Amino acid sequence: MKISAQEEYGLRCLLQLARADTQGQSLTLSQIARREGISVANAGKLMWILNKAGFVQSQRGTKGGYRLARPASVIHLNEVISVLDDESVETHCKTYAGVLDSCAHTGDCGIRPVIVELHQIVDNALSEITLSQLLGTEANVDAVLHRIQGTKQLQRTAPNNAQV
Repeated sequence: MKISAQEEYGLRCLLQLARADTQGQSLTLSQIARREGISVANAGKLMWILNKAGFVQSQRGTKGGYRLARPASVIHLNEVISVLDDESVETHCKTYAGVLDSCAHTGDCGIRPVIVELHQIVDNALSEITLSQLLGTEANVDAVLHRIQGTKQLQRTAPNNAQV
């Protein structure tokens, strides 16, 4: 699976807001853009998408800026990616249609179930991770992700009546 630039920058912008939120601050569009090394126009587009989806809210005025609309601890990565992702399975099939208007295998495709299942696996994994879990050092985040993965593996291998 490939994470698009829009998905990565959107997540990075949200992380900036989550960090600022821990200090009770909001960030202006130019602050977000500067911190992430992107244009103000690109940051504006991302904030518009994230605002429309209910992840961020903006306030005008001298004390204005952007804030998270919900706590970082309840924003799951799969929610954010689904808002920022511009490719569905249907779009994927149209993208690889070759010289035809639609894929030659639209009616019966052996690859489509694999693509659908991969999307589901990634979505399930991202649904376990919140924005707040991505705050901190890379090593700390890596440890959190390994704990999540280890817990899921234990749950899959535990007998039905055992408590994990």
